[in-house]
Amino acid sequence: MTVHDLEAKLRAYGGCMRTCEYDGEPSVEPRSHPWTDSVASSASRYWDLKASPALIRTALEDFLPFGHQPAIARFYTLLERLNAPASTLETNDCAFTGPHANEAPAMNKRLQCEGRVMILFRELGLNRSRRRVAELKDGLHLYLETLDRDLVWGMIGTTIYPVRYVTLPVAPDQQLGQQLMISFWAWGDSEVELMRNLERVVRNLAQALEHVDA
Repeated sequence: MTVHDLEAKLRAYGGCMRTCEYDGEPSVEPRSHPWTDSVASSASRYWDLKASPALIRTALEDFLPFGHQPAIARFYTLLERLNAPASTLETNDCAFTGPHANEAPAMNKRLQCEGRVMILFRELGLNRSRRRVAELKDGLHLYLETLDRDLVWGMIGTTIYPVRYVTLPVAPDQQLGQQLMISFWAWGDSEVELMRNLERVVRNLAQALEHVDA
């Protein structure tokens, strides 16, 4: 599922920073954690960023061409904090598509960019509870509603994604759980404006994730 697949089923929230939530049934088969391959690219692979945090700034191929941008540097910092020893969460996967022609008619800007990050509880068994993952999602949305109400040209969205936790020492039919996919978008008429708005989106996301992790 890509961020564009969500567009028809996004439920928007008004009166605050733009956030949205996928409100339909999962349209994909469960992926595995840890995953071993990628449909998008055979070169992609799973990295345990808890064990090898230095890879955050060297191995995420989608982000490397934009590493000089403050928005991407802030995203790296977000990943470092989520995968640090003190965190109760970790990340499974992330992706980024740089500046390109705007594909959202409702957003009156020339360019857009988008990305995603998958979040899960570090205590893997907790991810088998739909309620716990939903509480994580709801807490994220509630905190985002308090942030940066003047940001018009950015949005954060969530999707609860089915996952099979293959390393859990339980029967295979008990390994099915969820992860939270967080998608983010930014728009602008120039790359400078676009990246400035993206930096605000990532800053807000980092602040909200720090809050729900705490």
